[in-house]
Amino acid sequence: MTIALERLNGHDSPGILDPSTSGSVTQNAPTDLPDLYQSGNMKGRNTIPIAVNPVELVTTECITVTSSMRKHSRWAHSSVAAILSGGGASRSYERELSVPLNVSLATKSQSTIAPTKSGSAGVEGEHALASRWGLRGKKGKSLQDNPLMSAFTRLRIDLKDCKDIRDFDTPALLHPFLQVIRSSSTSAPITSLALISITKFFSYNIINRDSPRLSMALQLLSAAVTHCRFEATDSAADEIVLLRILKLMEGMLSRAEGELLGDESVCEMMETGLSMCCQVRLSEVLRRSAEMSMINMCQVIFQRLSQLDVEDLPVPNLPQEEHSQMEAGNFKMDPSVDGDTVTSQHHSSLGMDTSTPTKDRSSGEDDSEATFNGDTTTNQPAPHENMSPEVKPYSLPSIRELFRVLIDLLDPHNRQHTDTMRVMSLRIIDVALEVAGPSIARHPSLAQLAKDDLCRHLFQLVRSENMALLNGSLRVAGTLLSTCRNVLKLQQELFLSYLVACLHPRVEIPREPGIDPNLYSGVPQAPKLVKPSPSQTSSGRSTPVPVKDRQKLGMEGGSRKPEAREAMVESIGALTRIPNFMAELFVNYDSEVDRADLCEDMVGLLSRNAFPDSATWSTTNVPPLCLDALLGYVQFIAERLDQPPNYDNLPDPARLRSQRQRKKVIIQGVAKFNENPKAGIAYLASHKIIEDPDNPQLVAKFLKGTSRISKRVLGEFISKKSNEALLDEFIGLLNFDGKRVDEALRDLLGSFRLPGEAPLITRILTVFSDKYITKVKPSGVADKDSLFVLTYAIIMLNTNLYNRNVKPQDRMSFEGFVKNLRGVNGGNDFDTDFLQSIYTSIQHNEIILPDEHENKHAFEYAWKELLMKTMETGELAVFDSNVFDAEMFQATWRPVVATLSYVFMSASDDAVFSRVVIGFDQCAKIAARYNQTEALDRIIYCLSSISTLAPDTPPNTSLNTEVQAGKKSVMVSELAVKLGRDFRAQLATVVLFRVLMGNESIVRKGWTHIIKILHNLFINSLIPQFESMKPKLDVPPIPLQPPSQIIDRDGRGNDSGLLSAFTSYLSSYAADDPPEPSDEELENTLCTVDCVSACSIPEILTNISLMPLESVVSLVNALLSDLPDTSPAVIVVKPERPPPNASRSPSSKTDADRPNYDPGMIYVLELATILTIRDQNTICELGETLTGALQNIVRDFKGFHSLVVSRVISYLLSLLCHAYEYSFMRVPVVLHAISALDQNILENSAVTIVKGLSYCITSAAPLKSEITRSPDFWSILQRLHRHQEGAPMVFDLLEHIVHFTPPVISADNYESCVVLANDFANAGSLAAVSDPRRVLSGKRSMPVKAPKAQDNPLAQRGIQAIGLIYHLSKRVPDLIQQSHLERNEAWAAYWSPVFNALTTQCLNPCRDIRHQAISALQRSLLSPELASTDHTEWIAIFGEVLFPLILRLLKPEVYQSDPVGMSETRVQAATLVCKIFLHYLVLLSEWDGMLDLWLKILDILDRMMNSGQGDSLEEAVPESLKNILLIMADGGYIAPPTEDPSKEKIWVETQKRLDRFLPNLFAEIPFKAEVQKPQPPQTPTQQEPTSSITPPELPPQPDHEESHSHPTANETLAKTDVLDAVD
Repeated sequence: MTIALERLNGHDSPGILDPSTSGSVTQNAPTDLPDLYQSGNMKGRNTIPIAVNPVELVTTECITVTSSMRKHSRWAHSSVAAILSGGGASRSYERELSVPLNVSLATKSQSTIAPTKSGSAGVEGEHALASRWGLRGKKGKSLQDNPLMSAFTRLRIDLKDCKDIRDFDTPALLHPFLQVIRSSSTSAPITSLALISITKFFSYNIINRDSPRLSMALQLLSAAVTHCRFEATDSAADEIVLLRILKLMEGMLSRAEGELLGDESVCEMMETGLSMCCQVRLSEVLRRSAEMSMINMCQVIFQRLSQLDVEDLPVPNLPQEEHSQMEAGNFKMDPSVDGDTVTSQHHSSLGMDTSTPTKDRSSGEDDSEATFNGDTTTNQPAPHENMSPEVKPYSLPSIRELFRVLIDLLDPHNRQHTDTMRVMSLRIIDVALEVAGPSIARHPSLAQLAKDDLCRHLFQLVRSENMALLNGSLRVAGTLLSTCRNVLKLQQELFLSYLVACLHPRVEIPREPGIDPNLYSGVPQAPKLVKPSPSQTSSGRSTPVPVKDRQKLGMEGGSRKPEAREAMVESIGALTRIPNFMAELFVNYDSEVDRADLCEDMVGLLSRNAFPDSATWSTTNVPPLCLDALLGYVQFIAERLDQPPNYDNLPDPARLRSQRQRKKVIIQGVAKFNENPKAGIAYLASHKIIEDPDNPQLVAKFLKGTSRISKRVLGEFISKKSNEALLDEFIGLLNFDGKRVDEALRDLLGSFRLPGEAPLITRILTVFSDKYITKVKPSGVADKDSLFVLTYAIIMLNTNLYNRNVKPQDRMSFEGFVKNLRGVNGGNDFDTDFLQSIYTSIQHNEIILPDEHENKHAFEYAWKELLMKTMETGELAVFDSNVFDAEMFQATWRPVVATLSYVFMSASDDAVFSRVVIGFDQCAKIAARYNQTEALDRIIYCLSSISTLAPDTPPNTSLNTEVQAGKKSVMVSELAVKLGRDFRAQLATVVLFRVLMGNESIVRKGWTHIIKILHNLFINSLIPQFESMKPKLDVPPIPLQPPSQIIDRDGRGNDSGLLSAFTSYLSSYAADDPPEPSDEELENTLCTVDCVSACSIPEILTNISLMPLESVVSLVNALLSDLPDTSPAVIVVKPERPPPNASRSPSSKTDADRPNYDPGMIYVLELATILTIRDQNTICELGETLTGALQNIVRDFKGFHSLVVSRVISYLLSLLCHAYEYSFMRVPVVLHAISALDQNILENSAVTIVKGLSYCITSAAPLKSEITRSPDFWSILQRLHRHQEGAPMVFDLLEHIVHFTPPVISADNYESCVVLANDFANAGSLAAVSDPRRVLSGKRSMPVKAPKAQDNPLAQRGIQAIGLIYHLSKRVPDLIQQSHLERNEAWAAYWSPVFNALTTQCLNPCRDIRHQAISALQRSLLSPELASTDHTEWIAIFGEVLFPLILRLLKPEVYQSDPVGMSETRVQAATLVCKIFLHYLVLLSEWDGMLDLWLKILDILDRMMNSGQGDSLEEAVPESLKNILLIMADGGYIAPPTEDPSKEKIWVETQKRLDRFLPNLFAEIPFKAEVQKPQPPQTPTQQEPTSSITPPELPPQPDHEESHSHPTANETLAKTDVLDAVD
């Protein structure tokens, strides 16, 4: 049996061999095959790397082959010359190389070898020698040598003269071996030997790049191996020959010499290899080896593409059949697959030998016998003559043909091709794309094959249920998209849409216990592109019934096997591992109006399938695969953050952004249109998508150009009678130029769904007929009515031919079609050929109506539409840039964060935790870099939820226990123990603050959750207070809730063990105390402490203090929103002030009845205040909000703990100090709110209030002036002047106000200031209780030591208060001058308060205060500004000041307040009256009421003399009166009537009055004999007092603070010591 290589036929190749596993030739070849790849290329004239002589090696190979041939019966009687190699021949013979016939690549005849002249002489000589030796054949005749043997003989003869094998002609060297290979008369072992020899020649570099006529030799060699024939022996030997041919072809192509092969040689070799791969009769090992060799050869061939220039003219973007007649038409491959016969399309193909050897010899044997008999000879070229034209190295034609054949093997509709063959082809194509994908995309002809046939076949194969075929298809599709996607824009959209539709679950995410559904609310339930129709099948393989391209092409998804889903997920994962793949999707699809949102859908798909429940309809590998792909997507964006943006050759980001906004509007509008067309158009018009909704041309243009419109709704809408203008414009937009009526009708019916009602169809076809007639003017159609009938008939024909309900025998024939149209063409018939062409077109190609296609024709039609759109769409933008990362992440972060949150909550593996933590960190960095606050806020929310530190209800702190050990302590709390037990929560906490660190300025709504965490950590003593953040806020640390118990671990010594623990537990139980924390709880708490320490919260707070304004506003608003609700602001009526000594009523509310203390609330408010008063910008933005919040708390003080109210007042006053210039900060409102507090609240906040007020007053003069003019300010001070801790501060504040320069005392606050100073003096009365001088000593000889005033702060402040009152009196003249009041009103307004206060203090039980008051009163009454001749208001000092003072001093209760010192005070008062009278005597003399005044003074002194006091007054009063009378007499104010009749009345009245209590005094006065005329009165500034009594100087008063109150003197009398007398 003869085996011809061309007859390698096959149907199946069950084995699947991954190209990646195919090793070198040596690894897969039998051990006796030389390795073709070991030596490499020879450079120059390098020494051949073998140990034997190359010529001898070739000779040995010849002998080896011929020796094997002679053992065969056919060559057993070869002549001696075949052995001797012409040794007896003389060298004089004119020998030439036996040049083989160049096997023309354009002939089908097998080459034969004809002897040359020298060859004939040689043969004749050998024959003569054989005759002489008597060698005869079996048949009694001498047999000449077979041409195969003679060829080797000639080669050996020629080699004897060869000195350097590298100079030997290469075709001549190979010629005998090639004849053996091509001969069908040789056996498999002989053919194998010839192949081994040739393989050695290449392997040993005997044949190399520099060999003579190498190109021709390679063409001959390739022709020989691809047309190899040999006699069949056993299958093993036969397959060894085939294997050696494979390896020889592989070696030829892989070496540098392979580049010299021509296109046809390469095509023949590839055809041979593919035939072996497809031959089912061959063993699996051989078929797999053939596949491996093909993979290696294709790798080399396609790598050559990178060296080829791109074609000059691009191939038009048309279906394959329209561009099949190209340059490759001269080179066609058709691998044998049917197993029976093959009719080769190659012109060089040999004739097939299918007969048995006995009947019909092979060509080799025939040639041998013909040559031997001399009957037949063939013309042989002259020596060294190259009869063939120069062969160009293989290039694009052969590569394109190989690519075409590989793609054709994938055709799912070709039943000759088995799935095994398709898998084999997929593996080879995958390697080709891996090594030359970009080059394929660059060459238009190859790119067209990829865009059309390859994608068309692949997208049908991915729907296969054969897993091997599916895996291979997905692999190739992935490689194709990764290398050629720039020319596959719509194809990529179709493929990815199908995968998304198949893989995206349509079910809700199941609820998991312990996982808040809000954490994963961002995961889409379905992709945007999936809108299944009710009639859609669920197989995922049948062509469905939707509108869009992917649905038209059957790529709508459906149910697939779990293994298939996993394979699809792996394919998507491979694509997402391309760094910029997702960004390219976003730019090319999501940012284009008519394209799907592939980037968003891909991220949504990966997110949804990363959830564990996706394993229920796929495999357990799918969730981690999707999670890995999702994290890879985030990682690529994060890695590009630091890259400089590259805008080269990229779309304008602003334009894409605008397109996305437009796309959103159009999608929304189209959705509305599909429900209600009018509403949709109105919506689109309102958003300027349609400029004028009343313009049918604009509306029609939009409807035609938008693929998202429902074809059914569109058809129904435009066919309505009210929309005739729109229908006319819509059909007018269709291009009918050059199209036959049925082709134009296809375009029309493809643009919308034809409605079912006959009137609507008639309306549409009428308009169509009119437009078609007008534009095309067809010659065979009479008029538009004829065209209308024809069009209707075509639709009816299409319906009849493709309606499933019509039986085949009932379908319309051509004759029936013609009959229906008889006489309707303007009364005539249509041309029969015209109708025949229409009928044939419809018969072979259905008019596809939208929503009605389910067959192959529908797919082909839809695919053709897709290809047509590719010309309009353009190429896909491929780039490596981060320009679009921000907007891409903005569109896709929600499902990413949701998935990470869910996995974080449900994972248990450390590796998963690690990846998720990195993912969160990367997402946060991306969000922060691109200022995407919403994303960062969501991340913070998710992490805070997982951390369990931000519950809606704050944790309970009532059982907090402080454990002390040495100098350290730790607070064991419910929160700390719970967090310490939960590793996931700890990790989330650390990740949360790691995310926050450095990104604080980006956070907005996330502050709400951060604040809750800080609040809860603070109240449980887990974070410190604001140490470095409050330079402008001078407040003490926030007091925390005291622990329920404090445990000193060191104080127990060594008492430990079970018994002690049990005892401790019982004791705490008996005492109703919480049990002591266990060691486990303590350990959990320490874990929490370490966790919180790792969060670096102090550093974060420092960063917060430096945030920009916008960020601070967000944080402060979040802080204030966390406050509890307060009652609405109302006008607060200031409560009645309680008397100073009033005690709290039993029914009054105590602190125990107030709300619980919340230190966390103070923490929040303090942070808000610190941030608000940071600078003027923050005050301007936040001051009003914070002020309102603080004031609400102060107003609603009954709802808060007193500590909270106290701190809030401090914050409010600090804010007042910094923001007093702003309109929102009104000093009266603030002070009124504080003044309205209950007394107990006010006293609890005394220090804080006074400190804050002092800070405000000392900071800015305008603020000081405004505060001091407020009545509420003085009311607050007055209510606090008796507070033990606040009184000193209040007095210091008062002192500061009084002595401040320029003065702030004005008419508004003068009286309040005096009253407050008077109140402090009154408060000094309490110092009299401890004064020992109040007790009368039994023995006067025992002196009582007077205590010092500075020893008692009350007395000290009282004395200083008197000085302040006196100091205020100096302001009276200025105040009077500024007031413009009437003299009496001014005197009452400004002098009266001072005198009233001083006279009140002249009765103070404290002796020192009383004496200081009398001294101050005296100085005030003697003030030069008090009296004037211009007015007499000052005279009231007697009736309103001095006389009432004397009368009050005479009261018994006043006297009893200080029995020892009050008598001295009376003396001082009496003396003071006399002194003042004498001081103003001159002015009084001009006053008409002087006599009455003088008599009143005498009455007062009389009462004092008779008060029963004792010796002191009885001595002092007469002496004072005596001095007055002497001065009056000396001045002529009193004189005997005899001397001055005008003084008679005063003389008589004086004498009469004195005689009542001092009858002898008047007689003792030496009145002058003559009355001197009195001098005119001096002005107060010139007049000197005539009395010898001088007032004591007041001690200097230090600056103090202020307060004010209005108690009466009676309320403050008694219980004070008396100071030394001042006079």
